Amino acid sequence: MQLRLLKSKLHMAAVTGTNLHYHGSITIDEDLMDAAGLIPYEAVLIANVSTGVRGETYVLKGERGKRQMELNGAMARLATMGDRIIILSFAYMEPSEVPTHKPKIAVLDSHNAIIEKWEG
Repeated sequence: MQLRLLKSKLHMAAVTGTNLHYHGSITIDEDLMDAAGLIPYEAVLIANVSTGVRGETYVLKGERGKRQMELNGAMARLATMGDRIIILSFAYMEPSEVPTHKPKIAVLDSHNAIIEKWEG
């Protein structure tokens, strides 16, 4: 049996742009990806804090230091610029791995600067 646990979380990220006519995904500043342990093409769940709407897509690497958080393709309908979102990724683990697992979490301000970072 495997259990699905939180692996990575970017909490309260601010949407910096949308591009409806792009191939779908979320573009995230590479520094923010590193902070949460996200990798390119990893599946993520996105929750809009204002509306409660959720959607699933994959991560594209953005330009380091630009603090971008851009929703592309159908995901662009999920939020508007300035909306605060939560980006979550999960990992499957054996029960024996659970006691030592620590998710990587970064809390962001309204400009996508990291204001808190922790594991577990």
